Amino acid sequence: MNHIELGKQGEIIAKRFLKDQKMLILDSNYRWKKQEIDLIAREGDELIIIEVKTRKHESYGAPENAVTRVKQRNLIKAANAYIQERQLDLDVRFDVISIIHNAYETRIDHIQNAFYPTL
Repeated sequence: MNHIELGKQGEIIAKRFLKDQKMLILDSNYRWKKQEIDLIAREGDELIIIEVKTRKHESYGAPENAVTRVKQRNLIKAANAYIQERQLDLDVRFDVISIIHNAYETRIDHIQNAFYPTL
């Protein structure tokens, strides 16, 4: 499985996980300019912007460590565009779902409020 296939598999795992947590998935792979939001969900009056990071193992560190400040800024910009396009008036939360997925295990770590929207 190449890294693109692994990433797609991770997003499927993350969607299933969020649905099990009773979150409403509003959108996936939302694109604005060159930015992309993996998943957008809603929980009550909160819009949740979710970055999914999937790895086969942690040899190069935990998957969530790949959500750099640059990636965070890009997610914030895309989230602002999404909110404006849909004229939403909700609190916004930025989460990261970190997944280790291989033949031996699937481990999910849902990091709520992984970062705050400061540009």
